[in-house]
Amino acid sequence: LTNFLNPERYALRPLHNFFFTRDASVSIQNHVLINKMANKVRDRESWIMDTIFTHSKRVHGHTISPATEQRQNPKITIEGGDILVARHDTLIVGLGMRTSAQGIDYIIDHLVPHTGIQHLIVQELPHTPESFIHLDMVFTLLDHHKCMVFEPLILKSTRYQTIYIQIDNGKVTSIQHSSNLLAALKSIGIELETVYCGGSKDPWIQEREQWHSGANFFAFAPGKIIGYERNIYTVEELSKHGFEVLKANDVIQQRIDLSRYSRCVVTIEGAELARGGGGARCMTMPVRRELLQV
Repeated sequence: LTNFLNPERYALRPLHNFFFTRDASVSIQNHVLINKMANKVRDRESWIMDTIFTHSKRVHGHTISPATEQRQNPKITIEGGDILVARHDTLIVGLGMRTSAQGIDYIIDHLVPHTGIQHLIVQELPHTPESFIHLDMVFTLLDHHKCMVFEPLILKSTRYQTIYIQIDNGKVTSIQHSSNLLAALKSIGIELETVYCGGSKDPWIQEREQWHSGANFFAFAPGKIIGYERNIYTVEELSKHGFEVLKANDVIQQRIDLSRYSRCVVTIEGAELARGGGGARCMTMPVRRELLQV
């Protein structure tokens, strides 16, 4: 009777956040890190990703999964929006409300030794407001030598630390502070031209467009990115830096050939998607990529 009267008819309860596929797993070289989500309600996303990558006959790689280990430190949390592959030997990781210091230690202990990573740069993030949920909400890579930044946090002096961890043969050899994220990258030979989220004229506009995922772009090829068209000052700034502005519908209808452009931004409307608290990068999970050489 209890089951008969139960209004719920789902074999599995809905996965409300599963369109943010970036969070639950990260592919790095021939390895997939199944992430331990900060919110327990999202555990099933990680379990599903683990099932896919562990048992799929179409995917061949090494799966590393803190999400499914039985005796795991409960303080370990990792989410994919905090992990950026800057180069074949370099990771940038956000430390904030969703990825913990213990989670980054797990990456160092269990993932780094298998990948040849030599440089790990950690950027501390505010725990409030919620728009700073992941690193890719304030910093994303656009091209080999270009990046999108939320200037007030990434470039200006704040109390949030940037930490450079040097690794040799899978072992940490030094941990030191850096003045900011761009300086840390420059010290290892990655010099990036910055594009400002919200433009460079008005701090209020910068903050407003960052809130609407204005820094969150997905690079589907070097110099070819996709993001929200509603962030008009950010898109205008991209145009000034040589990105041709294209509408997603024109691409879908094949009125535009992307191969004709060396650098472009494909803009999507996404009014309702933005309300979910994430952008184009949050909703993609690359599986097979070439090694990134800079």
